[in-house]
Amino acid sequence: MACQRESTDRSSGLPPWIRVRIGSGVGRGKVASILTELSLNTVCSSAMCPNLHECWHRQRATFMILGDKCTRNCRFCAVPHDSAPLPPDPSEPGKIAEAAMRLGLKYVVLTSVSRDDLPDGGSAHFAKVVHDIRKLGDGVKVEVLTPDYHGDSLAAVLDSRPDVFNHNVETVERLSREIRDKADYKGSLDTLAEGFSYTEGAVPVKSGLMVGLGETDDEVEQTMRDIRGTGCSMLTIGQYLAPSKEHWHVRRFVHPDKFEEWRKTALELGFAKVASAPLVRSSYNAEELSGEPISKFRMN
Repeated sequence: MACQRESTDRSSGLPPWIRVRIGSGVGRGKVASILTELSLNTVCSSAMCPNLHECWHRQRATFMILGDKCTRNCRFCAVPHDSAPLPPDPSEPGKIAEAAMRLGLKYVVLTSVSRDDLPDGGSAHFAKVVHDIRKLGDGVKVEVLTPDYHGDSLAAVLDSRPDVFNHNVETVERLSREIRDKADYKGSLDTLAEGFSYTEGAVPVKSGLMVGLGETDDEVEQTMRDIRGTGCSMLTIGQYLAPSKEHWHVRRFVHPDKFEEWRKTALELGFAKVASAPLVRSSYNAEELSGEPISKFRMN
């Protein structure tokens, strides 16, 4: 990766292909205003997503439910940690539906912090949010990005009839124990497999992978094979960017050409939809990934 280091922009410490689009104006202001008014959280701001400006400018946001504090403390994640966060807000499902309506969303992406302090991990609350969004009409689709529930917890979310079920494997098996808190590689694969089998393949299953954490190219390809083996048919691959100096350090900046190689490999493995590029994130352009033919969807 020496050639990549040599091409790094000295002023920012980032390679030239890491370019964040800055947007402002009516769209971004409207999203910020509605979120503030309804006291809602988004993974966009809580996880310091580099695409926040672009997505909010286009009046898109990924809602993060069950509070803004996570009971896990993964070494790559910017979401604040708290072993005893506040109880779920019973008014949150209705407020999420109101925000979706006011923003005119036809595709809603929901994620949540991990709530290991709750008996069901918060899955019943998650399902309630989906149900309230469903009241907006059949024209609104919902993608859920869940933690790794255990036991029967996942069933509640799947019974709410999401249009896409998403759970991120995050990284390769060798690094999983080092950077993920209370989560493991096999557990994530089991979660994806359960999502596929429970719905008998009726709901597309999606997963995401970060690179630049210290993995090898061979490990990335093996991880893709493992994910595909669960029945998962949608995949996102993006560059890891450390939220702060205290988080896990970036080990390499992967060139866009390599992301394109991985995209092609994933398609050869049988994935139906693949988004692979430096600034790809699990919920970035989720609506397009869900609906566009694979030959038309490129993120470079």
